[in-house]
Amino acid sequence: NSKPPVCKILNYGKIKYEAKKKLHNSKKKQHVIKIKEVRVRPAIGENDLNTKMNLGRKFLTDGCKLKVTVMFRGRELSRAEEMGDAILERIKMILEDIAEPEKQSELEGRRVSVMFTAK
Repeated sequence: NSKPPVCKILNYGKIKYEAKKKLHNSKKKQHVIKIKEVRVRPAIGENDLNTKMNLGRKFLTDGCKLKVTVMFRGRELSRAEEMGDAILERIKMILEDIAEPEKQSELEGRRVSVMFTAK
């Protein structure tokens, strides 16, 4: 409240640039959790399943969440619950040392899926 009022001359471009840099750095520090998906079929072979789960292990150790989806075709859909649960139990046993399921398996259309997070 001085007489005459105190005024500061600023370079608006510089202030705008600093605000933009501050916003960019705050966005860079945010951590976004990625979800990686591995799709399998009910009639998958043992070695094929192990190969897919090794890929899933890599995703989990990289810090991503892993979504395992069992896809059904045709008449497989009539036994989707039991076949899907059997495959997902095998997958849970394979990944139990490094991951745990977030929630129970759920049937969505022609797919049964489970989300895994690293321990």
